[in-house]
This record gives sequence, structure tokens and C-alpha cells, in this order.
Amino acid sequence: MRGRSKAGRIVLIGIALMLSAAAGGCSRRIINYQVAESIGTLGKYDNNEPVETPRMREEREQAEALKKAEDEFAEQMAQADKLADGYFYDEAVAYLETLEKNELTTDSIEAAMEDYKSRSGKFRTYDGKIPHICFPALIEDTDRAFDGDEASYTYSGTMLTTTEFKGILQQLYDNDYLLIDIHDIAKIETDGRGISTMEMQKLRIPEGKKPVILSQDNVNYSMAKAGDGMATKLVLDGDGKVKALYTDPDGHDLKGDYDFVPILESFIDEHPDFSLKGARGIISVSASEGLFGYSIKDTMLDSAEENQQTVKAIADKLKADGWYIACAGYNHAYMNEMTVDALRSDIENWEKEAGTLVGASDILFYPYGAEVGYPSDQLKYLLDTGFCYLCGLWGDTDFREMGDRY
Repeated sequence: MRGRSKAGRIVLIGIALMLSAAAGGCSRRIINYQVAESIGTLGKYDNNEPVETPRMREEREQAEALKKAEDEFAEQMAQADKLADGYFYDEAVAYLETLEKNELTTDSIEAAMEDYKSRSGKFRTYDGKIPHICFPALIEDTDRAFDGDEASYTYSGTMLTTTEFKGILQQLYDNDYLLIDIHDIAKIETDGRGISTMEMQKLRIPEGKKPVILSQDNVNYSMAKAGDGMATKLVLDGDGKVKALYTDPDGHDLKGDYDFVPILESFIDEHPDFSLKGARGIISVSASEGLFGYSIKDTMLDSAEENQQTVKAIADKLKADGWYIACAGYNHAYMNEMTVDALRSDIENWEKEAGTLVGASDILFYPYGAEVGYPSDQLKYLLDTGFCYLCGLWGDTDFREMGDRY
């Protein structure tokens, strides 16, 4: 055996094993096992064949192709279910109609289409009350927020905790409330004469559900401090999702669900049937003290331009996800006390500094619920500027009033 290669020894060993097996009357199964064990392919091929035969290869490739087709179809059905879970029934049916029907898929596709059509038929027109619940900034760590400093009193009197907000969302969901788009209630429509008026819409929602609008007012984080146990700004995480920046007790900056926007987003991800056709919330912004936690107006600030681009990126993502960004005035001041000229100056400053970054808005949140007169010159100015959804926020009952243009 001296001088023989390893491969040669393996072949000789294999031959010796087979000869030995043949002499002893061993079955092919045992021979295959011994050969596979000797050459290191034990368990690799069917019946421990030393190599993959053409027939084995054909069977394997057929099995792999079938598995791939099944996996792709499962993903397609999951996509349709995701649409249906958000009440996009027509879109889910249209998507299924694009799928290839064959012996594997036909029954499942037809059953799903029938289910979606049945669920779509259970919508009804809703004409009852529609609560609008507006939330303040949220507290993550109460020990640090209520530590007895000067800000503690303000926090305790004006804010909720993240735990409380999550509990409220769960209660709304458990009691069959459904998040809707404020534009589904009424819309500006223009007739053939070119005259535009606000018209009530037929709000169609699933039977047994009740609509609700959710919002957060004046999202600038101007009073939030990094060490006070709450978020200090909105950010985009590594996946491009809008999260809140929070500094933990050890001084580590974390991006996560630490305020209204990301918590609501995550809740909808987990409960897509809480949102009617992709509806999200509304957040209002002023501008005099920054946007989303970023200073944008100080031209002497080195990071001002970078902050502006960050704010714009966050706003673009929010709007792409279905959020609306409302105007809360430039100074977040009492609008009922403003003259027309003062109101015009306030709104124009908002449009210049905030509107250029977050986009135009047709929703106005009256700061502190201080509404202008109905009718009044101030109201006419707001309507002429394009605001037609005017939210008072300080009512203690569900209240809705519709005028010709608002």
C-alpha cells in the first residue's frame, strides 16, 4: 500500500467492503451504508447511495420546484390577507385576480375572494358621533419625570405615560373603535359652476365598528429634557421608520416606541384592523420653537440646514405612511385674541418656516382651543388660506359643525 494516494485507499477500501459484503450475502442497503460511511457521504443521498443518480436528481429538483411554488403562493396569499385586514377588500380581490390559477392555487384563491367579497358587503353607513382624542407628549420614565424639579408640576398636569397611552389604544380596540381619516367625514367639492363647498360624506365602516380620530398637538419637544424620562425628538431608524429618541437612565440614546407616533404605528402593525384603509393620526406643529425636536430657524446655527433636511425627511415618511401634519400656528398662541393682521402674520410665518418642510395643510389645530369667531374676518382669512378642518381640541363632548367651507 506504500505510495498509494488517499483516494486510491478509499477506492480499495470501498472495493474491499463490497467484496466482503458480497461474500457474506449483505443487502444493497447495508453495502450502501458501509460505502457512504467510508467516503463521508452518509445521510447525504437517498438510501445512502454513494452518488445522486439521474432519477434521484430529477425527483429532488421536482420537489424543490414544488416547495418554491408553494412558498411563493403562501407569500402572495399573505399579501392579500394583509390588504383585507386593513379593509382594502376590493384591492385584495383585484390582487388575487392577477395570480396564476392552477391545481395548486385555484381553490385557495377562489375561497379567499369569496371571503373578501362577503366581508366587504358587511360595511354600513355611519352617521353617529365621532370622537377626536388629542394626546400630549408622553412620559416613558415617571421616576425621572416626577423627580420634584420645576418641570415636574407641568409634566404631571399636562402629560400621559407611554403605558397609559398603550392601554388607551388597547381599550379603544377592544371596544370596537376604528381609526379613520378626518377627510372621510366631509370634503370640499366643486360643482360645475366652479363653486366649492364642504359636503358630508357617506362614512362606510364595518358593521359593529365605531370611528375615532387620534392626534397629538404641537410636536416640537420644546419642553422635553433628555434626563426627564421622555422622548426629545422624532428620528428615522435604520429601517427608515419614524421612531422617538429617548435617553435612558444610563445616558444611552435609544430609538424606539417612546411617544405617540411610533407607538400608534406599532399598534397598527400588530392590529391592522384598527385602521380603516391605512388611516393614521394627525400631528400638529408650530415652528417658533422648532419642529419634531429640531431647531430650524436659527441661521447662525451650524446644523440648521441639516436639521431642516432631517425634518423634511421625517415629514415625508409620515405622510407616505398616511399621517397628516396640521398647522398649530407659528407661535402656538391664542388665535381668538389675534387681529386679522396678526393672524395673517402668524400663519404666513408658519408657511414660510414649517410649511416649506412639512408641506401645506388643510387642517388647523387652534392652540389651547382658542377658536376664532364664526363668522369673523379671522375665519374668512383661514378659509381663504386653505384651512377647512378646524379642530378646537378642548371640547368635553363629541361635537361636529359644518359650514359652507369648513
